Amino acid sequence: MLTRLCDDFGGRLTGSAADRGAMEQLAAELRALGLEPELVPFSMPGWERGADRAELVAPLARPLRAVALAYTQPHAAFEADVTDIGAGQPADYPADVHGRILLLDPSTVLTTREYTRLAAERGAKGILFINREGGGQLLARTGSFVGEALPLPVYSLAQEEGRWLQRLLKRGRPVRVRLETHSHCRDVDTANLVVRLKGKSPERIIVGGHFDSWDLGQGALDNGLGTAQLFALAHALRGRELARTVELVWFNGEEQGLWGSRHAAATLGDAPVVAMVNLDMVGVPIAVNALGDESLVPALERWNSGRAVPLPLGVQNINWFGSDHTPYQLAGVRAITFNAPIPRESVRYYHDLADTIDKLPEQIVVDSTAIIGDLVLALAADPALGAFRRRPADTEKLFTAFGLERRMQAIGYWPHEKQTSRE
Repeated sequence: MLTRLCDDFGGRLTGSAADRGAMEQLAAELRALGLEPELVPFSMPGWERGADRAELVAPLARPLRAVALAYTQPHAAFEADVTDIGAGQPADYPADVHGRILLLDPSTVLTTREYTRLAAERGAKGILFINREGGGQLLARTGSFVGEALPLPVYSLAQEEGRWLQRLLKRGRPVRVRLETHSHCRDVDTANLVVRLKGKSPERIIVGGHFDSWDLGQGALDNGLGTAQLFALAHALRGRELARTVELVWFNGEEQGLWGSRHAAATLGDAPVVAMVNLDMVGVPIAVNALGDESLVPALERWNSGRAVPLPLGVQNINWFGSDHTPYQLAGVRAITFNAPIPRESVRYYHDLADTIDKLPEQIVVDSTAIIGDLVLALAADPALGAFRRRPADTEKLFTAFGLERRMQAIGYWPHEKQTSRE
């Protein structure tokens, strides 16, 4: 199934024809299993990539290997001198960068929202953000978690070319670059795909993973892997007698700002949810993670200790931010992920042209889904677990206890801010 999606449609950027076509194909494949998938529509601030160009003008002429970050807006072509601002802190700026293109090191700890605002305040005209991964990788990414247009064009630049420009500037050689951006923001109508496997109880175990990807490659690792794991769960659980209802959700819009899971979590109402399990680039698990929620730990330990082969690192309890479990946590729902590394020879290609189906060994899907499915069945059957919603004050502590609030505030995604998609 995943090979057909990847090879026949390519990257699944939310709102694109490829994304729509691939989701329709997935729905058809699920119907062929005798299931009844439901498309749940929602709207979001989207973005469409155009024929963008980044070119080195001096000291020599050549195209640069670079791509615009999502929510970069179109502008008239311009040339500007380049200035290296290191990690992008205020102290790293020279006295005057007005009208210049800034070269930003991958060591920066600033969010895109922070470094673009800082650059715009100082009159810069654009930013070239050097990649943290070598080998010509581009690692496409979002420029905004809240769907706001960037105040100046930001391009992801291959590490090798970024280091080259840094060396030239360090030796006092003038560097000049030309940027021409046609990519643009636009509102998008899209949908999540849901399959409900009814159990004896209406209490839900939600298992989700994002369906969308970046447009450069095929999105096989990120997150075709999760898409395939959910499909395998649908195949394995159909027709089974379940103690609780299991809801499988393929989210759209994750890459640009968790939009699909925001919509799903915001429309839960008072539905009785036991836990949400997030499958985002989950390799073969070596640990299960309660994401900072102590009330989940006993159930996860019961499950792991009862396995014929327990997970090597057992149960962890470390919260982190940035994937589809976060909107559910903000809605008071307990969430679970896995410590499940993917071999570096595959995972280094995510978000790039080389994120293709040949990078994903089928055995990873087989072995990981066996463990994931075992946990889902255990959660559905555990009588000691019940539906649960965390109080807002406790939800805030869930993030502050792990020092996540600074980054969440910096990108406009703190619990006090409105976190819903456009209805």
